[in-house]
Formats: sequence, structure tokens, C-alpha cells
Amino acid sequence: MEITKAMLKPDSFFDLSRFEHGEIFSSAEYVWDGLKNLKAYMDSRSYPALPDAAKKGELLLKTLVFYDNTFLDGQGLIIDYGDATKGRLQVFRGAELLAGASVIMAGAILAGEKIRIGKGVKVEPGAFIAAPAIIGDMTEIRQGAYLRGYCLIGRRCVVGHVTEVKHSIFLDEAKAGHFAYLGDSMLGNEVNLGAGTKLANLRFTPGNVKIRTAGGLVDSGLRKLGAILGDSVQTGCNSVTNPGTLLGQKSLVMPNTTAPSGLHEKNSLIR
Repeated sequence: MEITKAMLKPDSFFDLSRFEHGEIFSSAEYVWDGLKNLKAYMDSRSYPALPDAAKKGELLLKTLVFYDNTFLDGQGLIIDYGDATKGRLQVFRGAELLAGASVIMAGAILAGEKIRIGKGVKVEPGAFIAAPAIIGDMTEIRQGAYLRGYCLIGRRCVVGHVTEVKHSIFLDEAKAGHFAYLGDSMLGNEVNLGAGTKLANLRFTPGNVKIRTAGGLVDSGLRKLGAILGDSVQTGCNSVTNPGTLLGQKSLVMPNTTAPSGLHEKNSLIR
């Protein structure tokens, strides 16, 4: 059982050495304790003052640029809408490059005051971001994305077209590019979800989600727990994970596959 317990620790799934928010796992006995700590952690953070439209959850009628802790009117600025994750989003004021400027395009909705946007972030039209949300540097929140609150998104991530995220954590360079659902879940560094991936978080029957392991069931203490995907995991298009699915590093889920709940060791192939 001790071997299994070690396999359920955060460092079995993630390299936390460069993750800005690694302290969320500092007291974690099990990897899912990061989700238990998420609300308190995000509520304790500081957030910049947002425009009035954001506080009211209103549609942004003009493009905003966030630079040097200030929101600027995008009109009159020159914006190169390149790939933010590769540092190609650029904003100029005349000939001056506003290094690290982020762009929230007209048609997006920011709802609530506790929203922090990092440097070089692009938020596309139709995105809905509910507070609290923390979005790391050089991340893209694409058209139609829905962040439902308590979303902690790392650096160089993608929350893609018609992707819904609720109470979840993305480590750096995690990507959910197309038509995905993530509830009460965690994506490790460089995870990539194929289009249509669904990470289910609620059992049909009452009770907490329990994790199946070689040493027996481990009670997560959580009524809702989706999937925890270790570093460099990939899922194929239209794949589904059952509540309480833990995928070790570099595991693969084939397209059109339902991953069974429980602990899957690193380098697993699920088909």
C-alpha cells in the first residue's frame, strides 16, 4: 500500500519545479489535494482592478489591451494577433512595442472582479471568463471558451474553441484545444487533449469518488473529481475519462475510447 500511496503523490504526476503555483501542492498527501486547496488558494491571491464592464459581466464592446497593470483602449494601437503561446502576439503604440501586453478582444465577457491575466495573453471574441480565474503568461483563451470559475491556467496554455472548464488546474503548456469538457480536473505540463475529449467528474451513484489502485480503493474525499493527467499525457479525439481517472506521465488514450476510472501507471496505453 505504501508503494501505491507514493504513486498517488503530486510529484509522481507533475514536474512542479517551474510551475508558478506549485505551492498549491505543498501540503498535498495525494495529488487530488491540489483541487481541495484550489478555492482557498485562488481566493487569497491579489487581482488587478478591472474595467466596469467586466465587473458587471457585460460584453466588451471594444478591444482592450492590458499593459503595465493598466487596461488601455485598443483603438489606435497596432495589434499583431499572432500565436500567443509562441510569443507572437504583439502590440505597438506607434513605433513602441508594448512588450508583454495582453489583448482581450471585443466580444469577450469577463464576469467578476477576481480575474488575473498574465503577460502576452490573448482572449478571443465569444470567450466567457467567470471569476475567479488566473490566466498565465502567453496563454490563449479562444473563441467560445467557457471558464466557469476557479480556473487556474498556467503559462503557454490553450483553452480552445467551445471548451468548458470548471474548478480545474492547467500546468504549463497544457492544451485543450477543441470542444473539450474539464470538470474538477488537472492537466499536467504539455498535456494535449484531442478534439471532443470529456473529463467526467460526477458519479451516477451517491458518495465520494474512490480511486481504484492495485492496493485497493482510496477514498478521494471528493464528491466531484474528474481526471488527473500527468505530464505529457495525450488523449485522442472524442475520448472520455470516467470520474476518478488518474493517468501517469506520458500515457496515451486512443480516439473514441472511454478510460476506466482508477490509477493508470505512466506510459499506459488505453484503447
